[in-house]
Amino acid sequence: MDPEKAYSKAAALCARNEQCSSMIREKLLRWGIESADAEKVISRLIEEKFIDDHRYAGFYARDKARFNKWGRTKIVWQLRKKSIPDEVINDAMATIPDNDYKENLASLLMQKNRQIKEDDPYKRKASLIRFAASRGFSYEEIEKALRQISAE
Repeated sequence: MDPEKAYSKAAALCARNEQCSSMIREKLLRWGIESADAEKVISRLIEEKFIDDHRYAGFYARDKARFNKWGRTKIVWQLRKKSIPDEVINDAMATIPDNDYKENLASLLMQKNRQIKEDDPYKRKASLIRFAASRGFSYEEIEKALRQISAE
């Protein structure tokens, strides 16, 4: 595939849904485009606003927090996996509404608490902590949410 055709195909892909530069780079290389040509295509896509890693990271962070109910830790690791720079990740994490984030954690914990059949309160709490940690929430956030839930 020549670079011009690859550009058109990548632009169409970016127009359909948000993409980051590393995802497009991966696709271009998979399509058999030379590395230097792939970088030129990506530069052109960035220049023409088809690709914007800031925009992508912001959408990704908000969507994963809202719909997948992921914690900040998991979102950060997934964005790092996509080769998004740390300063872009930090900006994206700042766009997650704090109230929604805390409500998501509390609702996840309450939902999981109803599913656990364990009677021992220590084992129940450990299970809830493991569950929330696997979703990417920090121990401090989990403890705070558990205290709030038990107070209510």
